[in-house]
Amino acid sequence: MQKVFERTKGLTDNEFTYCPGCLHSVVHRMIGEVIEELDIIPNTVCVCPVGCAVFMYDYMVCDVIEAAHGRAPAVATGVKRVIPDRIVFAYQGDGDLASIGTAEIVHAAARGEKISVIFINNTTYGMTGGQMAPTTLIGQKSTTCTRGRDPLVNGYPIRVCEMLATLDGPSYIERVAPTSPAGLVKTKKAIKKAFQNQIDGKGFALVEVLSNCPQQWHMTPIETFKAIDEKMTKTFPLGVFVDK
Repeated sequence: MQKVFERTKGLTDNEFTYCPGCLHSVVHRMIGEVIEELDIIPNTVCVCPVGCAVFMYDYMVCDVIEAAHGRAPAVATGVKRVIPDRIVFAYQGDGDLASIGTAEIVHAAARGEKISVIFINNTTYGMTGGQMAPTTLIGQKSTTCTRGRDPLVNGYPIRVCEMLATLDGPSYIERVAPTSPAGLVKTKKAIKKAFQNQIDGKGFALVEVLSNCPQQWHMTPIETFKAIDEKMTKTFPLGVFVDK
């Protein structure tokens, strides 16, 4: 019998511990497939975050380093500069990247560091109780803004792609949403391009993935996909922001 589908060699046999319906597992698989297809598993180094993906080292076959909260771009920069033949990527959530790690991501992008960043934006602090994040939508409720985010009190959501696109260092920035078959294809294509740019010696690349959190959004997975498509993309429009 002909085998038509199998688990990617980029992932271990360990079972994911993410909440049912969470897109972290989907993106993990895409990364595993990409590093397998590009034949770079032995040369790849992942820098994983503090947050829901804190145990990413249990799932990736490649070398993985755990960074302090928000410091993944700094750690990835150090690895890439010391061992430039490695393919280095940081995997970060919105609380990790867009809050405590804002300085690290901005300056890594400004310097044009030859690293790839996968940015998971689910508009909440999913692991620590559903607090308001830098990307929480206007009107969206959380445990720290129970009446909904008020821009007069809490400010506005940070658009990371748009912000980093004003810098000269990035070679590629794109925002995607894997909420449909077409979205899944685009997301994997974007991730693969971010890795290929690094292989080709180009500068900083970032892919922002609009993701979900059924647990903290208090929705079913299907409802979260609809919310991403109908609400989240109005604040965070999909598309390519930089492609040099």
